[in-house]
Amino acid sequence: MSEPGRRTAGPAPVTGRRRARQAALCAVALVLGTVLSCTPDPGPPKPSLGWGLTHTQYSADVGDAAALKAARESLSAQSLPQNQHLMGWGATNPEPAPGRYDFASLDRRIDVIRKTSGTPVITLCCAPDWMKGGRPGDTDWSRLETAPSPDHYDDFAALAAKVAERYPDVRHFIVWNEFKGFFDERQNRWNYEGYTELYNRVYRALKKVDKDNLVGGPYLTMDSHPPRTTTYASPVKGPWGSIDRRVLDAFQYWNRHKAGADFVVVDGASHARNGETLPDEFTAADKFTAVGRWVRQQTSAPLWWAEYYVEPEGGDRRGGQALDHALQATGMIAMVKGGATTGFYWNPQDRDGRCTRCLWRSTELTDGSGGRALPALDLIRRFDQEFPPGTTFRPVTTTGDDAGSVRVLADDQAVLVVNTLDRPVQVRIDGRPAGLDAYQVRWLSGS
Repeated sequence: MSEPGRRTAGPAPVTGRRRARQAALCAVALVLGTVLSCTPDPGPPKPSLGWGLTHTQYSADVGDAAALKAARESLSAQSLPQNQHLMGWGATNPEPAPGRYDFASLDRRIDVIRKTSGTPVITLCCAPDWMKGGRPGDTDWSRLETAPSPDHYDDFAALAAKVAERYPDVRHFIVWNEFKGFFDERQNRWNYEGYTELYNRVYRALKKVDKDNLVGGPYLTMDSHPPRTTTYASPVKGPWGSIDRRVLDAFQYWNRHKAGADFVVVDGASHARNGETLPDEFTAADKFTAVGRWVRQQTSAPLWWAEYYVEPEGGDRRGGQALDHALQATGMIAMVKGGATTGFYWNPQDRDGRCTRCLWRSTELTDGSGGRALPALDLIRRFDQEFPPGTTFRPVTTTGDDAGSVRVLADDQAVLVVNTLDRPVQVRIDGRPAGLDAYQVRWLSGS
């Protein structure tokens, strides 16, 4: 699903050996001017972070100097959780050969997060080649999504621990990404036993570094099939289709056999596996609510969406950026209604500046527009500000001829309203008139 290359809590108080290590790292950073910078201690880490983004292949660490400055200013405007992968999606091989480390690219990404006041999250994926049958010293990017072999699970856990020690201010870790490399073709199901074994070893290694590190998984893709497809159908269903039963089996096995989890992680798209968005592109987002409610029945741990995709079917561009914006807002509303407290927008950062779904204009542009915030980032910042973890939401009464075509989320301070139609509408929100342009996303004051 993701391309290669793809109210804020912060670091916990540090004590003993951890405090000494962090102080030493900060001292070295100040002397050498390295990226291992020192950050204030804002208190214990929390398992819910709010709404943020994932850095992908092209981000705010390389490009035109003026564009980089603009992008970082955009990110610094509000502290957001920011996720970066261990290897791939902008980070090179961290351990090309056993015991030989190269953290230069990961250092650079973590430095961006620190300098923009973000809460850093590391997704521990993917694995160096020698952990999956390759030759030490080689990196074959075509095999990025291959899982480590079982005899190297401990090596991957050791690498995870090394990462946790190197970045003592990173307190949130996701184990692996979308069960990559863990599908058993022979049995035609997920190898959830193998993933769970890897997860448990990484979990214990991270907790050994610091018991207050927060760790979660399984980062399963909640694939769905159209309603007419009965193969692998499951009870988690709606007009949009049915979640693949094999995915639910994998989640339940991991949930029963995990060593522990401070939060649970899923991802997915509103469309079915064949690309259909049923019964329409907006109603299809209700899938996120159904998935969230099912997960909340399985566990009390906070729910994170590591990736979420709500896009026009077949790449239809008839509605342009306004349609994209309305679909994103609708998806976020659906995730919250399913109980999610954290979500990461997979930033599809490109290099030519034509991306309307990106969070900022490409930092490789030199025409003065590079790095400028786009509507998707504005939406995430406002959503995170108005509806942080712990928000108490309230019911809203929507009336008018087009009331059924308006999506609403509200607390006592703010109301988010989305028009899902390609024409203007007039509705009343809790008795107050509200006019909305085609696909408009509008914020109103609360009650």
